[in-house]
Amino acid sequence: MSPTENAPPKGFRITGWHVLIGMVLFFAIIIAVDVLFMVKAYESFSGQIVKNPYEAGLAFNQHLRDQKHQVDLGWQVDAGLESTGELIIKVRDKAGAPVTGLKAGATLERPATERGRLELAFREADPGVYLARAGLAPGVWDMTTKLEGPAGAFRAERRIIAP
Repeated sequence: MSPTENAPPKGFRITGWHVLIGMVLFFAIIIAVDVLFMVKAYESFSGQIVKNPYEAGLAFNQHLRDQKHQVDLGWQVDAGLESTGELIIKVRDKAGAPVTGLKAGATLERPATERGRLELAFREADPGVYLARAGLAPGVWDMTTKLEGPAGAFRAERRIIAP
C-alpha cells in the first residue's frame, strides 16, 4: 500500500470548531437583529397614545371629579327591563328615599358592535322611578344612563338582556 492511499482526502471538512463558530455566529446575528428592532421601536414611539394629550388629561381630571361627586351623592341606581318592554330606572339616595325631578336619558348599545345604537329619554312615572319605551331587539345591550338634577349629574352603566 502506498502512503497516499491512507491519507485523508484533501478539501474542506467540518470539524467541531466549525460547528461552534457557526452556532455562535447564528445566535449573535439573532441577538443583533433583536437589539436593532428594540432600539428602532424605542426611538420611534413618542409615548403619545392620543392626538391631543393635554385635552385628554383635562377630560380625565374632570372624569375623576365626576366620580368623586357620584360617590358623595351616594345614589343607588337600579335598571332593568319590565315585562311590558319598557326600560325602568329606579334612583334612591343614601337614605333610601326616591330621587325625584331628574332629567334621565340613556344610550343603549350592543357590546360587540355599534349597529343598533339607541338614544332614549325617560319620563318619571313614580317618585324615583323613570320609564322609557325601548322596543329592544332580543339579546344583550349595554345601557349608559345619565341622570341630571339640582344635585348634579350622575352616570350609571348596566347590562340589559332582552328576551
